[in-house]
Amino acid sequence: MTKFMRLKEVMEMTAMSRSNVYKMMSEGRFPQSVSLGARAVAWVESEVQDWILERIALRDGGVETQATN
Repeated sequence: MTKFMRLKEVMEMTAMSRSNVYKMMSEGRFPQSVSLGARAVAWVESEVQDWILERIALRDGGVETQATN
């Protein structure tokens, strides 16, 4: 089952600020948000979790991949 995360949850899970989430998203280095309505967005939880795992793999000597989900 796909679960959405609101910005507050994304910030807590990634330890990033709001501005950094949006900056990295605009640079293609963080998963894109999904529009839920006129003024609401969310992120797909599995995409954020995959992004975190990519950061860990990069730290451990893996190859960085572009987060385009």
